[in-house]
Amino acid sequence: ACTGIENIDEAITLLEQNNWDLVAAINGVIPQENGILQSEYGGETLHGPAYGPTSHSTAASSTPSSSSAFRHVVPSRQIVERQPRMLDFRVEYRDRNVDVVLEDSSTVGGIKHILENELQIPASKMLLKGWKTGDVDDSTVLKTLHLPKNNSLYVLTPDLPPPSSSHSGALQESLNQNFMLIITHREVQREYNLNFSGSSTIQEVKRNVYDLTSIPVRHQLWEGWPPSATDDSMTLAVSGLTFPCHRLTVGRRSSPVQTREQSEEQCTDVHMVSDSDGDDFEDATEFGVDDGEMFGVASSALRKSPMMPENAENEGDALLQFTAEFSSRYGDCHPVYFIGSLEAAFQEAFYGKARDRKLLAIYLHHDESVLTNVFCSQMLCAESIVSYLSQNFITWAWDMTKEANRARFLTMCTRHFGSVVAQTIRTQKTDQFPLFLIIMGKRSSNEVLNVIQGNTTVDELMMRLMAAMEIFSAQQQEDIKDEDEREARENVKREQDEAYRISLEADRAKREAQEREMAEQFRLEQIRKEQEEEREAIRLSLEQSLPPEPKEESTESVSKLRIRTPSGEFFERRFLASSKLQVVFDFVASKGYPWEEYKLLGTFPRRDVTQLDPNKSLLEVKLYPQETLFLEAKE
Repeated sequence: ACTGIENIDEAITLLEQNNWDLVAAINGVIPQENGILQSEYGGETLHGPAYGPTSHSTAASSTPSSSSAFRHVVPSRQIVERQPRMLDFRVEYRDRNVDVVLEDSSTVGGIKHILENELQIPASKMLLKGWKTGDVDDSTVLKTLHLPKNNSLYVLTPDLPPPSSSHSGALQESLNQNFMLIITHREVQREYNLNFSGSSTIQEVKRNVYDLTSIPVRHQLWEGWPPSATDDSMTLAVSGLTFPCHRLTVGRRSSPVQTREQSEEQCTDVHMVSDSDGDDFEDATEFGVDDGEMFGVASSALRKSPMMPENAENEGDALLQFTAEFSSRYGDCHPVYFIGSLEAAFQEAFYGKARDRKLLAIYLHHDESVLTNVFCSQMLCAESIVSYLSQNFITWAWDMTKEANRARFLTMCTRHFGSVVAQTIRTQKTDQFPLFLIIMGKRSSNEVLNVIQGNTTVDELMMRLMAAMEIFSAQQQEDIKDEDEREARENVKREQDEAYRISLEADRAKREAQEREMAEQFRLEQIRKEQEEEREAIRLSLEQSLPPEPKEESTESVSKLRIRTPSGEFFERRFLASSKLQVVFDFVASKGYPWEEYKLLGTFPRRDVTQLDPNKSLLEVKLYPQETLFLEAKE
């Protein structure tokens, strides 16, 4: 409405050049000498042309009720002869900020003169930086730069030695620190955790976010940047971000010319499609070499040995040759390629314990691509990429240069990933190689998280690997939880089975002990019975062998013995005084008290009769005419 610019892209470009400052963008387009323009927002005077009858017809026909943010001011002598416009500058120098206010009719040298008094630095030693229109000299009039009201500049003094202050050390320390930016993509409600060094610029952050979200920098709408982050060239260390973690939100700036189909296409998840389209192919000069060098390298590569033999029957042997040839071309600092078949790589990456699983990275090489040499030497052989791949990925490689090897891989790809992925790889042009496939194993299938083409940089490749790792980590945590729960259930089942087995063992041992005890009791009973039978037989034999008991009226000398048993019972018998002591022992044994187990004791005097000679007569051992004896069990 103010400038007559109808091209939306041109208008957005002008706004970006002025850091989305509407006043500065209009002042940069409209010459200030023609008059001023007033804003209805807050009454601030905006310097610009005073539209008259010769202005654009649309502006001339405006009414006070118009929806335009600006209204036309009738020219007058007071307006034409306006007061000078005041400009505010905040100038940063090391650990100091100096606020300078000047008329727009002053020169850049006037700013330096004020800074010379404030900073005690000669103006000739100062380099005043931060101008959005490029470098200026001391004689440049500020009005000709079309500056906004508020400006941020900084002073460099390369000819002066750096101060030995603590601030310089703190600034250097901040530049070396890593900031964790938690960036939320508003449209898809997804978070990205990105690490940047303090020396990275805001512009680098926005470019990396473009790689993740497919939102161009000029269409990015941010929330969460500190008020001091006014310039995209500013480093994170001095931007005022919260250390070590800072939250930001990014969304797509709505555009009137954007169609619904474009919006849906731009919001497609980056992990489900290739990371770069054929139309986005970047010129090889981005990598620091010109076209001649690129094609010269590619031509020389064709004269080298092939990375992989054609029609290789054994995939392991083919990978051995691939690794050896890769090392000879690009050095020993490269990813550790898995030696074996693709199925074996799947087993290594996906089918171990959940904590040990990794992502599978498939590198597809093509010697005829102009990007191959740069991608291998600068991306794959970068120490950061090699280290990250070795820690988090199983890397498998294949050479797509030969048609036979290409067809073989497409067959393997169809079998493992399906025809859609195979068709995607089949349609890739030679100059889009090398390709890097990021595969995540799932319970029932293998999912291709990312297809990275060769036209990328080390930072972009690392960002894509980290994004894939973020998805994998979330899935891995779920798998670990499921596996732990399954192992817990199996442990409970094993413990129950073990307890049941132990119970059976205890029951069987108890039963066997009872059987042994019963057998032992039976055996002892049998022995006891046999002993009793044997003892009874001996007793009967002794009883039958005893001489008959003499009668009381016998004319021979008779000895009468009274024997007391341990239970208190008594039994008596008469013996001939001439009978041997053994006859008494046999009599006692016939009563169930064998002399091997019992002692026969006399009373007066107390003596052990069983210790006497059994062949002596009762008369000789003084058991005549009568005697009382006691039976006592031997110890």
